[in-house]
Amino acid sequence: MYVGVAYYPEHWERRRWAVDARLMQRAGFNVVRLAEFAWKFLEPEEGRFEFGWLDEALAVLRRHGIAAILCTPTAAMPAWVPAKYPEVMALQKDGTRLVWGVRKNNCFTSGTYRLLSARITRAMAEHFARTPNVIGWQTDNEFGGPVCYCGTCRSEFQAWLRTRYGSLAALNRAWGTHFWGQAFGDWAEIPLPVDPTAHNPGLCLDWQRFFSWLNVRFQREQVAILRAHCPRHFITHNFMGLFSDLDYYELAADLDHVSWDNYPVWGKPEVRYGAAMAADVMRGLKKRNFWIMEQTAGPGGWGTFGRTPRPGEIRNVAYQQLARGADGMLWFRWRTCTAGREQYWHGLLGHDGRPLRRYREAALTAREFHRLAPHVSGTEVRPQVAMLYDYESIWALRFQPGYAKNDYHQALHRHYNALFRAGMNVDMVRPGDDLRAYKVVIASDLFILPDAVARALCAFVAAGGVLVADCRTGVKDETNLCHPRTLPGLLSSPLGIEIQEYEALADDMQYPAAGADGLGEELTAVHVADWVIPRGAETLVRYRPRHLRRYAAATRHRFGKGWALYVGTVFKEEVFYDQLVALVLEHARLRPVVTPPPGVEVAVREARGRRLLFLVNHTEQAQRVRVPSGKQELLTGRRTGTEWTLDALGVAVIRL
Repeated sequence: MYVGVAYYPEHWERRRWAVDARLMQRAGFNVVRLAEFAWKFLEPEEGRFEFGWLDEALAVLRRHGIAAILCTPTAAMPAWVPAKYPEVMALQKDGTRLVWGVRKNNCFTSGTYRLLSARITRAMAEHFARTPNVIGWQTDNEFGGPVCYCGTCRSEFQAWLRTRYGSLAALNRAWGTHFWGQAFGDWAEIPLPVDPTAHNPGLCLDWQRFFSWLNVRFQREQVAILRAHCPRHFITHNFMGLFSDLDYYELAADLDHVSWDNYPVWGKPEVRYGAAMAADVMRGLKKRNFWIMEQTAGPGGWGTFGRTPRPGEIRNVAYQQLARGADGMLWFRWRTCTAGREQYWHGLLGHDGRPLRRYREAALTAREFHRLAPHVSGTEVRPQVAMLYDYESIWALRFQPGYAKNDYHQALHRHYNALFRAGMNVDMVRPGDDLRAYKVVIASDLFILPDAVARALCAFVAAGGVLVADCRTGVKDETNLCHPRTLPGLLSSPLGIEIQEYEALADDMQYPAAGADGLGEELTAVHVADWVIPRGAETLVRYRPRHLRRYAAATRHRFGKGWALYVGTVFKEEVFYDQLVALVLEHARLRPVVTPPPGVEVAVREARGRRLLFLVNHTEQAQRVRVPSGKQELLTGRRTGTEWTLDALGVAVIRL
């Protein structure tokens, strides 16, 4: 079990390095991340490398039993790069170049920047390949920008489109360029969509795909160098959870495992649904466990700072991620910087470098993690419920959300949070993935629905699965053209419905609705309303207004050996989704290991012959949880009765 911190020896006097290493060792830390913004110190002038200071820092860390993950430092270029090669800076929509002085400001199509990045990556890989305590690499830092609109980007985009479509005739068909007479007669005519709310939707979707591909290509070039020179080291990247400007499935493909940066402590304390979902998304990118490369250690912020983690919260945040598949964890950062833009992004130590409350809590957590390591090793989360998580639907909905309040992640959270409250774990999977391991699949806001994916969902239900779909699912094909079919298209048969009309509801509009079969007698439809016509399906919720009485708001349908449920609106009442999940689990014959009280999170990690039940209390009150009796709780060594009491922000790990 690797536990540690992001560390910046270049920020501190050399005499402090040994002090830091001793404090880390005393805390039980055995890994640090180094050098992701140190390009200037590694290559102070073009072609002149200075690795001695990092060798010295690594040697100090090694003497205290601390391993290191090195970063390719290409997220923050030295000043000499744009001074000598100004074309490496990204061009903005207004035709001006970004001004150097902030990280992430390069153009990804710049051949010069790609060569410079490859050179520093190769030099580091060759130099540190045999450093004993270097165990892995992080590529760059938090890929995701900037978007560049220079001539090189436009030319590469046009070449990428030529490869993708083969001919202008195919591209014109895919984008529907007969509209507004936009058909292209030459590849050079294709523009960059500077206004994604106005340009052709097919053009906008392909531009987003292209931008994502540029980041993937840039990382792939670094990975190839690292693989060639450091075959014993793992390679990862610090993803950003629910950030969605890139196709993270593609970015993860070249890596050994995914890592991500988890900062859930901002506003008032609350149940951390978002961090849970992000962990599940990260685990789903490669269908394997992940690392936390950066995690809340104190108040965050640049110009202003947020609240500090409350006593017990640093530990609580860490256990949530361990429960959901983290196999390594690093806090960001070790010590709060006294200089630069992130002076307010606090570490475990403050500006004064003293090991106080946050340090002590992280040390306690590290020691517990090491004690749990033999039990956790080799285990993973194996849910029987899946949610389809689709970057292309996210992108297409940005251009055309349909109704004003249509946010993809909010749509997922309506179902996800209810499953969380029910004590059920979830896999987030890519559309088109094999679904045979699951009993329930939720396809929420699946705006882009290729025919192959729709047929796979039909087959899933026919074979005995339970499918849940909702409004704006199945509207578009993979080129961002509307399907020329009555909604929900190919899903009409399993869902047993037809949607001939739909509408958006303004903020001052809502429809009362009434549910059946335990789905709430008094409900309120907001934001959007599908006028659902049952074609064999049973109506579960009916609209009440006169003009909608013949239409359903929610339905279920028996199809083959399975069930398909449809929700054609957004219900204001959270309890509806809790009741819907209960019905879905009943149809799937699934039961949680533990049904938690409000505010308590449940997760199970397992391997052959081993199952670990994690309980995480997100509230600041003690909670009593009904648990399997006669089992060992690993943190205390005590045996369980029929109930277990969790302290405020407390956790438990029970061996089942």
